[in-house]
Amino acid sequence: MAVRACGLIIYRRLQPAPSSNSIEYLLLQTSYGTHHWTPPKGHVDPGEDDLQTAFRETQEEAGLQASQLTLIEGYKKELQYPVHGKPKTVVYWLAEMKDYNTEIKLSEEHQAFQWLKLEDACKLAEYEDMQEMLKEVHQFLCSRD
Repeated sequence: MAVRACGLIIYRRLQPAPSSNSIEYLLLQTSYGTHHWTPPKGHVDPGEDDLQTAFRETQEEAGLQASQLTLIEGYKKELQYPVHGKPKTVVYWLAEMKDYNTEIKLSEEHQAFQWLKLEDACKLAEYEDMQEMLKEVHQFLCSRD
């Protein structure tokens, strides 16, 4: 059976003027394995729906409550890739920080976090499908401005 995980791509906008250059994305660096960088995400617990998982994992891994985020309608992305020879599906939604200065509180699963412009986020996100998703999100956000 495929492993299923869910998460949120979280962004914030630099003040004051909204522009494509004012968007920063939150990436967390794992404290295990290759110390790769990803948005907050994690495995679906029994009885949970996907979106509940995304919000719970974001709270556990980054210390962000659902009330501190605005879920952006119209964007949902599913990535599929093998992990240890087994298929894995990760579903991401898009969420904006309500307050630019909200503090990030990492769990033991992560050792660092960064707010990054698209280009830098793509450099840290070493997986091609993650890079493509970040670019897609950026285009989606810019088309809404």
